[in-house]
Amino acid sequence: MSKNITIVRSTCVPIQIENVDTDQIIPARFLKSTTREGFGKNLFRDWRYYDNDESKPKKEFALNNPTYSGSILVAAKNFGCGSSREHAAWAIKDYGFDVVVSSFFADIFKSNALNNFLLPVRVSEEFLQEIFSAVQLDPSTEVEVNLEEETIRLGASGEKVHFDINPYKKECLLNGYDDIDYLLSIMNEIEQFEYNTR
Repeated sequence: MSKNITIVRSTCVPIQIENVDTDQIIPARFLKSTTREGFGKNLFRDWRYYDNDESKPKKEFALNNPTYSGSILVAAKNFGCGSSREHAAWAIKDYGFDVVVSSFFADIFKSNALNNFLLPVRVSEEFLQEIFSAVQLDPSTEVEVNLEEETIRLGASGEKVHFDINPYKKECLLNGYDDIDYLLSIMNEIEQFEYNTR
């Protein structure tokens, strides 16, 4: 599973439902594991199957619709609300998404996503609706997210907008660093600082 993110260019999977909470992203009954792997198969579990039966997929749901695919999840506003479970970010990343686009993220979900190499891209409600419309009209529409430039571009129209990201988290995502990796990457600077302050 790739950690670093630079440019993600992909088709999208649209979830046009507002106020999606973390229990809908990954139901509580699947939180028994303490490792990050394996949660993707239960992403949006209760929305994907009838009677919790994998042999009864809800064909109308985007993750079950072969028309939609890609590493970018496009979600409606207020995505990731509810409990603070980190497993929600684990499930989305484990399923194969690298980017989630929405007009608003719950703060704790956003933090959990960034800590798990999942890039949350916040855009205006107007631009979000443009993405939904373009993907609905043509599911082969690609979206390009450029982390270095902090831009997201809609391939159908060519429109490009800026998004904000914490500079520290940006550096971590670009390099595939967790917090410890980052500290190790600047070890020489830390040692030099210690030497100079003796």
